[in-house]
Amino acid sequence: MDLLFLGTSSGTPTRARNVSGLGLLEGNGKGWYLIDCGEATQHQVLRTPLSLSALRAIFITHVHGDHCFGLPGLLASAALQGRQAPLEIIAPQGIEAWLHATLAMSQTHLPYPLVFHAVETLQEWRTPQMRVRRTALSHRSPSFAYRFEEARPDTTLDIARLEREAIPRGPLWGQLARGFDAEHEGRRLRSENYLLPGRPPRVIVVGGDNDTPALLADACRGAQVLVHEATFTEAAVNDARGSFGHSTAAAVAAFAQEAGLPNLVLTHFSARYQQAPGRGACIDELHDEAKARYPGTLFLADDFLRLHLSKEGALQRVER
Repeated sequence: MDLLFLGTSSGTPTRARNVSGLGLLEGNGKGWYLIDCGEATQHQVLRTPLSLSALRAIFITHVHGDHCFGLPGLLASAALQGRQAPLEIIAPQGIEAWLHATLAMSQTHLPYPLVFHAVETLQEWRTPQMRVRRTALSHRSPSFAYRFEEARPDTTLDIARLEREAIPRGPLWGQLARGFDAEHEGRRLRSENYLLPGRPPRVIVVGGDNDTPALLADACRGAQVLVHEATFTEAAVNDARGSFGHSTAAAVAAFAQEAGLPNLVLTHFSARYQQAPGRGACIDELHDEAKARYPGTLFLADDFLRLHLSKEGALQRVER
């Protein structure tokens, strides 16, 4: 599984950073998921190996513009590029009505159907490759995190159970082995009940805007990676006398340490933090604040940073 950051700025873009967007690539490299779609995300995609035709689903964490204003343009471009397959969108309820109104006003016709799932009522979204659950967070508007978990971590068929239940060898076994449910003598066979994992699943938790990292305690159990916003340093929050619904690098790092997370990736940085020191607030301040509280593997994301999560749970940078 790979993470490919398309935008790492909060609120507004900077010359070096676009607003929020993150690609999560399946382990087989054949499909990917988009988490948040700030303005100009489609331009960022053009600078990567990602294809809109291979996009499996879009997940929106909340309705603030820096997380969703890029959706209409991206969907229209996918249509012009010939996409025909349905596209699922998991998002707060208001996104569906807004998108329909925007597409209708601009006379934009999509040759593929959009399938919406309201995150407020979502229990689990799944494909043969991935299971996704959501967690409600604390922000100025309803905000959510998504837990992405491999559905089939190097699985093998539970042959003993298949034989015990007298399920005949052949196409049924093959269908179950590929992660698809099957029908046999009027009974539905769930593939997950007949697959034995060869290793623990890889799990990545991606949070939306959130001022209370501890809300992710349950979602992070068994996870190898947390991607979380770190909009400010503690000093900036103290000076402003408020967090505006965001987390500090210190708060996220302290939570990650307490939760026993082996890998932490910070993103969604205020535009005040510059890349080079000596020009006011510097991104290094966020890094130093987090590192003082978290001894694990730590990354501060840049646009187009690509990270690979190995089957053993190690997170490493992929050189471009």
